[in-house]
Amino acid sequence: MPPERQGRGTSLPLTGLTVLALEQAVAAPYCTSRLADAGARVIKIERPEGDFARGYDAAVNGLASYFVWLNRGKESLVADIKDPDDAALLHRILAESDVFVQNLAPGAAARAGFGSAELRRRHPRLITVDITGYGTGHSYSDMKAYDLLVQAESGLAGITGHPAGSGRVGVSVCDVACGMDAHAAVLEALIARGITGEGAALEVSLFSGAADWMNVPLLYFEGTGHTPQRLGLAHPSISPYGAFATADDSLVLISIQNEREWAAFCAGVLEQPSLARAEGFDSNNARVANREAVDGLIRQVIGKLTRDAAAARLKASGTAYGFVNTLADLATHPALIRAEVETPAGTARIVAPPVLIDGEVRPLGPVPAIGEHSTRIREEFRAD
Repeated sequence: MPPERQGRGTSLPLTGLTVLALEQAVAAPYCTSRLADAGARVIKIERPEGDFARGYDAAVNGLASYFVWLNRGKESLVADIKDPDDAALLHRILAESDVFVQNLAPGAAARAGFGSAELRRRHPRLITVDITGYGTGHSYSDMKAYDLLVQAESGLAGITGHPAGSGRVGVSVCDVACGMDAHAAVLEALIARGITGEGAALEVSLFSGAADWMNVPLLYFEGTGHTPQRLGLAHPSISPYGAFATADDSLVLISIQNEREWAAFCAGVLEQPSLARAEGFDSNNARVANREAVDGLIRQVIGKLTRDAAAARLKASGTAYGFVNTLADLATHPALIRAEVETPAGTARIVAPPVLIDGEVRPLGPVPAIGEHSTRIREEFRAD
């Protein structure tokens, strides 16, 4: 077994658990990276050329940014699931595993002898996780699914963007949502197994994760018959809630959530306290219907202020605001927390996992080279 990574002098919460991951790309690696962070031993199966996400870019000292982000703390085993000897090796590993995660093409795992139903029959304590694009049992089940395709199919792209057209969310949000859902489900299944002794067969798809996040616009559409408008950096049902240019070409987002905040904003920022009670401005519904006039007044005031002056006035009035930052701004943001991970190409500084444990970031394991652990794992799980 690999050495345990310690946190504050005690074992991490998933230390002693083994995860076999027949994974690639983003969704499944996201899930298993979080299990690895918590101390689980994650054995990642790769082709001889490696997970194809290794080739997405070469931004991190020649390594791919996605791969460095999502594969820390794992062991890499090169194996071919179609090779009988390698398949037997993986089954020996599964006999000692707690979780099996796979996101191969639809049906590929089952055809190779790694279907969840059979694995659960052979190993009742095993938790299996099948990650797909669209789920099973319908006409989309065999469709290839990548993040942007699912953004489009789920309706997310239809409500994202500018009035001129749909837009892509700038990160792989469907992949990440699916990985988060899978991670949460695995933890629930581990808790349940501790009570019942039984594992579980879990299924989650990119589409189901995105569709869950689409509940509010879908319910709004079905209840009103209206689709939320694409408004760029504005909110379809709250006003004012949008971006306004300052005199020095920054964009500041302003968000008003209730009438008390609106009155304080009118008095402290617009310097027009009576506006809060004026017809067309005296309720959120009125302001949404009168959005052009509301935004026009705000543009006039904010456009005369520098970024710093706008921030000072907004803060003094108790208005919620934020700047539309560049990646360069993010890199130096005072709220950004970094963590270091070792890679085959040297140390990388990634954004730290979002949850602090007792006020600290957990130590993260290294990113493996292709097949870095193959020899040791094959020796450990050799046939008797």
